[in-house]
Amino acid sequence: MTPDAEFGYELLVCRYAELAWHPSEGPRPALVSRQLGTQRRRWDTVVIEVDPTAFERRRALGDRTIGSDQLHVVRGAPAEWTWYRDALPDPGYPWRYVRQAVHRAAGRDLIEERRDGNRIQIRRKRPYPDWVERIVAVENKPDLDRSAADRLADQLEHDVDAGLADEVWLATETTGERVEPALLREMPVEAGILATDFADGVDADAADVAWHPSDLSPADGERRDPETETLRLEIAERAYGKGWRSFHDTMRPDCRHFELRREGRALVPYCAAKEQVPTARECSGSCSEFSPEPPQWRTKGWPIEGGPGKGLKRVLARRRDRERDRVESVE
Repeated sequence: MTPDAEFGYELLVCRYAELAWHPSEGPRPALVSRQLGTQRRRWDTVVIEVDPTAFERRRALGDRTIGSDQLHVVRGAPAEWTWYRDALPDPGYPWRYVRQAVHRAAGRDLIEERRDGNRIQIRRKRPYPDWVERIVAVENKPDLDRSAADRLADQLEHDVDAGLADEVWLATETTGERVEPALLREMPVEAGILATDFADGVDADAADVAWHPSDLSPADGERRDPETETLRLEIAERAYGKGWRSFHDTMRPDCRHFELRREGRALVPYCAAKEQVPTARECSGSCSEFSPEPPQWRTKGWPIEGGPGKGLKRVLARRRDRERDRVESVE
């Protein structure tokens, strides 16, 4: 069944997108993440459509996010040795911070660094690829009542106007009937509507398109401004490093009650003590039911090195890596 918590629904939407993107135009290679955006707006689900060949080159730069400061360095690093201040565009903040980013990027083997007298020179190891094709924002609301529709209409209108995303969607759960037309009329016409049905779990057929979205990409011959393009790439980098299975980073998988349960082709967290899908706020050390794994679970008589909590993290990491491999292999 669909989890009651919006958090649980969000995870199922992420898994659906991973299985079935694009819902109205056929398969596209894409990465899926969650809870990303800007200071003004955070999206529930983010789909990064990628060029598989360029994505392979991005993976050669490592599995971690390249943060905004290092991204400035990696993208601007020249083919030949050059003083870093001549090589990189003016960052708009003191160069000493750029110098620190240069050291960190070199420490991650993203660029090469050397000294020429008292000057730091840099050289790229490989060009940073143009791997991001489109960015799609999805707002998730399983129970779409009148008050929720009013709030979401404003949020989706902002997403459409901001120009960061190429498509904007609302995902909402069906009740066996069509989504209420009066509520859908509250939404901006540019936003797509996904009507989901996760009653039997998640698979590629668990949603129908109730309304097709508009393409918000710039028209032919036009481009977004450089600041927006950079912000889009920063979001894509965070999506690449984080993915959507990183919920364990803000929860307590080391609690004896923490489990992963299958919802069709998805794995979601489950609290055996409360018998529900917990939120990150609920699944914390302050929870009244929190019970740390006994030390012997981590050292003896358990087939997973480090205890079950560590084992669950490895399961989720393997699934993330498997999805990366699948995206890279799409022709």
